[in-house]
Amino acid sequence: MYALADCNNFYASCERVFEPHLEGKPVVVLSNNDGCIIARSQESKMIGFKMGEPIFKCKGLVKKHSVIVRSSNFALYGDMSRRVMQTIRLFSPDVEIYSIDEAFIKLDGLAGRNYEKIMRKMRMAILQWTGIPVSIGIGKTKTLAKLANHYAKKIPEVGGVAEIPQNSDEMLRAVEIEDVWGIGRRWSKKLRNIGVNTAFDLAAIEPESIRRSFNIIAMKTAMELRGHTFFRLEQTPEKRKTLLRSRSFGKPVESWHELSEAIASHATRAAEKLRNEELVAKVLRVFFHTSLFNYQEPRHSAHATVELIPPTNVTHTIIKAALGAAKPVWKCGFRYKRAGVQLIDLSSGQTQNSLFESQETKARDKRMMVILDSVNASMGSGTLHFAATGFTKVMQMKQTRRSPRYTTHWDELPKCLCGL
Repeated sequence: MYALADCNNFYASCERVFEPHLEGKPVVVLSNNDGCIIARSQESKMIGFKMGEPIFKCKGLVKKHSVIVRSSNFALYGDMSRRVMQTIRLFSPDVEIYSIDEAFIKLDGLAGRNYEKIMRKMRMAILQWTGIPVSIGIGKTKTLAKLANHYAKKIPEVGGVAEIPQNSDEMLRAVEIEDVWGIGRRWSKKLRNIGVNTAFDLAAIEPESIRRSFNIIAMKTAMELRGHTFFRLEQTPEKRKTLLRSRSFGKPVESWHELSEAIASHATRAAEKLRNEELVAKVLRVFFHTSLFNYQEPRHSAHATVELIPPTNVTHTIIKAALGAAKPVWKCGFRYKRAGVQLIDLSSGQTQNSLFESQETKARDKRMMVILDSVNASMGSGTLHFAATGFTKVMQMKQTRRSPRYTTHWDELPKCLCGL
């Protein structure tokens, strides 16, 4: 048996934990630099706000419905997620963190007990200890647990927890095909064209027929809806194959000096992540472009790819490669709005050394990165950095509506207003 715990409207719920007066009011959370809507409370969804919609297009709706608009506060969201996951592990050690606000739980250790009752107790503990409301679905497979979770969110009468019953036909019929985990928009359109409209319809199709028309993943999904386990709990996540660092600028960038600082900053953070995950990169891609929404100004986008020989996670090597690739494709006279660095073909373990790289140089770089990481870990990110990342703060995000980072910064701790 599996359970899926999914935080309800997670980013908006995090904002409400320390600002209870936002309860019941429409809340939207914006992306980096306050660009697009990336999270909505239930009230905002009912008004009609769409995911990914630029906030400047919604000014009328925001004003009309007195919508609370918040800048993204990922330090707060990440810490609240950690607290939720810690609480879940108190009820079962077998947990797969699926995303920042979702976790699969294997319930084998609770065999013979009332799963629904225990999950309701866990839901109450999460709400009491973190302030985050969650919905929980229980089923014989991960796909059924995900489906039951969807049912728990949509049907208020179940009280936030739903378990797939022995005769699951009614529940499967209540879930539209596009809401089945792993189906997606493109497959759902194709399935509807052949008369498959609900999860029940998908489960009723012959597995080989689905495999021929789609692929083996769709077949496994259909079999999981029948109660056959194909997707196991993954407590150790797979090593990533690519790593992307990208961000829009708070204001347009026109000079190579500012653009190069942004690219170097992305390269620095990407290299740090590689070392944290004990990975090296074989290929680097750098890109930048003007605004996608401004049609009045000249537009330009550019990208370049370079092979890293040998594969590396050394910051200054990656910075040098990124700037060397970007400079030839940069053009003067454009107002760039976004830049990024992507590291591709990542691997771990031993790599083939370069014929021209001395062991002394390799050992020196390794010692330098150890010192760099230890200083920044103890003194704060960016305390020690390469000059190429600059001092102009071109990478500083526009976050005019960010709430305090209540749980991770001493100077932003919530203050008691009760006079004690």
